[in-house]
Amino acid sequence: MTAERLNPPELSPPTGFSHAVVATGTRVVFLAGQTALDTDGKVTGDTLPAQFEQALTNLLTALRAAGGTPADLARVTVYATDVAAYRTHAAELGRTWRRLAGRDYPAMAVVEVVRLWDERALVELDGFAVLP
Repeated sequence: MTAERLNPPELSPPTGFSHAVVATGTRVVFLAGQTALDTDGKVTGDTLPAQFEQALTNLLTALRAAGGTPADLARVTVYATDVAAYRTHAAELGRTWRRLAGRDYPAMAVVEVVRLWDERALVELDGFAVLP
């Protein structure tokens, strides 16, 4: 995939995301929502940062199974049950993202939701990638 990340000077400088990603490739991979489920289907981690790390790991595992890398992510949506808590932990979540996925940020959004499928889940990530 080739990805052109666009951050127009007319918009606020992005922190941890790109305003637009123009992706060119031959395969599109749609990634299902991932929470902090372990291989037994149980939510792991009691804190937002711990759950975010596991959810991102799960998303990247699915992406790698499809032959992709974090740099192939074009779009990710984060669903959080508490956006205020997400903002409080934003620096730590950003460090986790950079450690696991690097600095080639996709277009992203964070959306607050009332609850997720599993009542213990605090965060869920989904997205899509464009592969060469």
